[in-house]
Amino acid sequence: MVATGIDTSRDNRRVVVNSLDDVDIETVEQAEPGAGEARVRTTVVGICGSDLHAACGRHPFIELPYRPGHEAVGVVEAVGPGVDESWIGARVTIEPNLACGHCTQCLAGRYNICRELLVFGCQTPGALADSFVIGADRLVALNDDLDDRHAILIEPLATPVHTVRRAAEVVGDLRDRPVVVIGAGPIGLFTLLAARHAGARVVVADLLESKRARAQRLGAIGTFDPAAPDAVDTALGLLGGPAAVVIDCVSRESSVAQAVELVDKGGAVMIVGVAEGATPVPLGLIQDRELALIGNLMYVREDFTAAVELLSSGAVPVDEIISAEFDFEDSAKAFTASADAENVKVLVTVGSSA
Repeated sequence: MVATGIDTSRDNRRVVVNSLDDVDIETVEQAEPGAGEARVRTTVVGICGSDLHAACGRHPFIELPYRPGHEAVGVVEAVGPGVDESWIGARVTIEPNLACGHCTQCLAGRYNICRELLVFGCQTPGALADSFVIGADRLVALNDDLDDRHAILIEPLATPVHTVRRAAEVVGDLRDRPVVVIGAGPIGLFTLLAARHAGARVVVADLLESKRARAQRLGAIGTFDPAAPDAVDTALGLLGGPAAVVIDCVSRESSVAQAVELVDKGGAVMIVGVAEGATPVPLGLIQDRELALIGNLMYVREDFTAAVELLSSGAVPVDEIISAEFDFEDSAKAFTASADAENVKVLVTVGSSA
């Protein structure tokens, strides 16, 4: 191992989530990076919607207890054999998808749907700790033009960027095309921004007026309450007709059914939200209208790079997105805050990048 004069014998604090009401800090021995790995001193971690679902016991692929942290920024402090020492001291974020590298999907470049996929901080201990060890191939170096508060948004923005890119592959160029985003939580708002960046005219649905107002501030051409009796007619009126694409960031029976009602024949319904269980879908209409119903999972490096470029462009109003920040010692409060529907992105500050 190569390090930078940092005490490698120190204990490492790490958050463990037993439930939403039981978020604790445990102490473990600081890990040393093995071959191909790096140890990163954490500076900032974001709390994701998946973290909230997991803490509430509602995530189908994350078992409690778990050790969170897949949205992370930090500084490389040590590297293992085979890793370029120039990484030491670099500010980085991470791609948390841990792929096998040899299955059919990995060999095709679609490692986000690796047959053996694990997600760092979901199925493995994550970055909500003083430091963490991860494969050096998961590191993404950060430029100085993105401070930590901007950089922490790269990972959650990459999934909507991936979704919008895949939608365009199905229906064509999205410039001046009508798009509906269902759900104005963090991923929904990032999807709005990514679709707007692609040139789409975007209408956003959410049950809460405050979230609809935020979507308007972020550039939606209109919003509607999906539970209103005239919701579909309102949306079609705002769009001037059916949508080319509907992006469902909620993934419930009602949202999928509404998405199918709103999308044009030959259009695409993109499923981004993680469904809590089996979800009925209107197959008759999907077949009759030749709709594409497409699942979306995470991203690949080109989406990550595009998210960096989008943030660097200034198109993401960070202060509108980051709504609460906590110190590491108050991680339990951060999880509680993430359950507040009025919050968008909750951050935990662990250390300093200096």
